[in-house]
Amino acid sequence: MSLVAEAPGYLQVFSDGSVERFAPEIVPASLESTNGYSSKDVIIDSSKPVTGRLFLPSIASTGSKNKLPVIVYFHGGGFCIGSTTWAGYHHFLGDLSAASQSIVLSVDYRLAPENRLPIAYEDCYSSLDWLVRQVGSEPWLEQADLSRMFLSGDSAGGNIVHHVAIKSIQNNSCHIIKIKGLLPIHPYFGSEQRTEKEKAEGAAGEVASNDMFWRQSIPEGLNRDYYGCNFQKAELSAAEWSQFPSVVVFVAGLDFLKERGEMYAEFLRTKGVKMTRLVETEGESHVFHVFYPKSEATRLLQQQMIEFMKSS
Repeated sequence: MSLVAEAPGYLQVFSDGSVERFAPEIVPASLESTNGYSSKDVIIDSSKPVTGRLFLPSIASTGSKNKLPVIVYFHGGGFCIGSTTWAGYHHFLGDLSAASQSIVLSVDYRLAPENRLPIAYEDCYSSLDWLVRQVGSEPWLEQADLSRMFLSGDSAGGNIVHHVAIKSIQNNSCHIIKIKGLLPIHPYFGSEQRTEKEKAEGAAGEVASNDMFWRQSIPEGLNRDYYGCNFQKAELSAAEWSQFPSVVVFVAGLDFLKERGEMYAEFLRTKGVKMTRLVETEGESHVFHVFYPKSEATRLLQQQMIEFMKSS
């Protein structure tokens, strides 16, 4: 049995198909209100399984009856690693829930290579159906306003945001829920054609790492022009593009994926997507908000997200 793929400290894939994952610090959910929010784990689909973690701002549990917007968040990790239980995600999303006065549902979808794309898209889309079914019975969703829903996620999760939005349009889900905006953070896309940054001297290590995650996550036998990897392969009519929600694409100045994020924002503009914005955090690296959820840069990111939500 030999090692066929590795992300040191996070993932090992072996020739017999077995996978070993090494999780960083994890945080259990807590029904007690701390730092302005409470959290609890939920089962979205026990048959797959797909689970999630709900975050509720403290004001919602102290008698206020105001309806609250809903943020559905998809974690990153190259489709192969990551969890809403990771400390970075827990603290970032809990603080975002409190600061934005929003209900947050963070989704744990099935991971590749055991579950290759498009399974992550299907799992994450099912979380929207779950919200619709649960809003009348789950006490933590009593104040949820599904007409003010936002989709967000980082890296692979930013990619998922794009595809869940497309799936929502194609399935005509807009009459059930209203996705007001998309907030992909450092989205993970690719293609067979290399970008200038990917061809530059010194880029080989980053390219190899990204390619490894794509090899493990896209359907076997396909390449990086698979529609899940290459956003230019999206098959939407002009009428469907006109229904696409407002988008703010967050990029980081030191992130190797910054160029792909900029290309994605420009692509959406060419499709006539309303209110497509690009916001850069200078001097920061890929998914800095997960590694440093209490940093000044992360606080700024959260405020930028809140401003976008208020304007959408």
